[in-house]
Amino acid sequence: MKHITRRNAIKTALVGGALAAVSSSSIYGMRNVGAMETAPLKGNIRHSVSKWCFKEYELDEFCKICKRIGIESVELLDPQDWPTVQANGLTVAMAQGAGKGIDDGFNNPRLHDELVKSYEDVIPQVAKAGLTNLICFAGKRNGVTDLQGWENCEAGLKRIIPIAEKHGVVLTMELLNSIGHKDYLCDHTVWGVELCRRLGSPNFRLLYDIYHMQIMEGDIINNIRKYHSFFSHIHTGGNPGRAEIDETQELYYPAIMQAIVATGYKGFVGQEFVPKQADKIASLEKCIKICDV
Repeated sequence: MKHITRRNAIKTALVGGALAAVSSSSIYGMRNVGAMETAPLKGNIRHSVSKWCFKEYELDEFCKICKRIGIESVELLDPQDWPTVQANGLTVAMAQGAGKGIDDGFNNPRLHDELVKSYEDVIPQVAKAGLTNLICFAGKRNGVTDLQGWENCEAGLKRIIPIAEKHGVVLTMELLNSIGHKDYLCDHTVWGVELCRRLGSPNFRLLYDIYHMQIMEGDIINNIRKYHSFFSHIHTGGNPGRAEIDETQELYYPAIMQAIVATGYKGFVGQEFVPKQADKIASLEKCIKICDV
């Protein structure tokens, strides 16, 4: 055996460390995936991503990057953007384009006529494009009790549920925290689930946002196990700060994804974190791989 000196040992360690660094760079996506092919994903999670988190990229360019990574959907886009996504062989797992936004939703009876008209216009467009989920919001609480909120939302939504059923579109109300989105009504899973039960239609479901529900109630995995049948879509996000879903935050996403897979959930999981790295696409690839269980 060749005599090993301290100098040789140090040189060997340095070379090994450099190789490990290169390997780590590949594993966690620290490169521009727009120029490189990536390993196929496992296929247990259907991956989507919210375009607003990557607003620096033109939509067509971003779709091509997502396609290379293995992401199936770019979401939260208006009708004029759907053809660009579909031309790239992707879908829009969560469509938008109807309603008045997060604050002005179905909790406000004075807005019902306007909201109903808007959704009546957009629901057929969603169906014609071959899409399924269309986002909606409860809006601000505005001093009402939970019971009044259920009654208000139920009254407005029942006016558009028949057209959603006719066109095979799922109206999907997002669960949001009422701290960042001050006074938002649909801010707990059980509140949203009760609204689903009151409406009694498979064409009304919830967007379970893990980031928002961690802020409001925690117990993420147990709530996924109990209520997954009421979810048509799921969002990720690191807490605190809607950061990347890695070791810098308090949620362990591999276990959450494994729990989702175990339920038999067949919908999409949409990445909705704000990238912190300079290379935002490397951030996206890293977080997709974290969820690829």
